[in-house]
Amino acid sequence: MIYRNFYKYIADGTIDIDSDTIKVMLCDNSYVPDISHEFKSQITGEVTGTGYTAGGATLSNKSVALDGNESKFDADDIIWGGSTLSARFAVMYASTGNDTTSPLIAVWDFGADKVTNNSAFELTWSATGILRFKAAA
Repeated sequence: MIYRNFYKYIADGTIDIDSDTIKVMLCDNSYVPDISHEFKSQITGEVTGTGYTAGGATLSNKSVALDGNESKFDADDIIWGGSTLSARFAVMYASTGNDTTSPLIAVWDFGADKVTNNSAFELTWSATGILRFKAAA
């Protein structure tokens, strides 16, 4: 799910998706996704556990490319190695260093708790990119 204000923040330049610090945090099943959530400070249920750092992981090797009539945002997959945790959601946001001003981008629901026990927790992005924006004809 894309958070409602993401499109506004892309359009007005608040988020520059390929140059800002983009992070992904993990949340447990107590978080209730809401399209109207706007900033990281509204997210509850961030996981804790071995191998996981509060605030999540920073995306690396980000890119934005034109693919036909679509713009594609992509980055390297994320791996929390040797982790022991349980997560239901991944929340992407643009980090400003302040939770009350860090705008939300999207949330992914794993469909069930994803649990690791001293093993790698992996977020593998789609081969077609993390986010795609299609031009209307």
